[in-house]
Amino acid sequence: MNPAYISALSALAGSAIGALASFGTTWLTQRHQDRAERLDKQASRRERLFAEFIDQASHIFVDAIVQDGLDSPAKLVPMYATMSKLRLFATQRTIRAAEAVLEGIVDTYQAPPTLPQATKPDGLAAHDILRAFAESCREELTALR
Repeated sequence: MNPAYISALSALAGSAIGALASFGTTWLTQRHQDRAERLDKQASRRERLFAEFIDQASHIFVDAIVQDGLDSPAKLVPMYATMSKLRLFATQRTIRAAEAVLEGIVDTYQAPPTLPQATKPDGLAAHDILRAFAESCREELTALR
């Protein structure tokens, strides 16, 4: 075989290997960036949904504490809507915690109106119905990032 052919084939093979390596690293880098971006968007969506549920539950829970019964079931509609959104994206543990919050609010509406007393040992802590939900949300968001 002619030495000129060997040099030409070596150069072509080297170029092909370099092109394949460049293509492979670009593909892997893009794939990693796309995955990271998708996870970040997913975490942001969940974070907004969790915050929305916490805001709604806080306002409705305070209303349940001071009200004597549920005067308008329409007050619970936004929470039920947010619960359905949570079922689309959240883990089972977070969904169960949100359902427990909703049950606690309904139970509070059915109880006589009371105000938490900070002087009792179980005062304010006993009324923190969002604690388990918030902890579950934090764990879920930490696992995503």
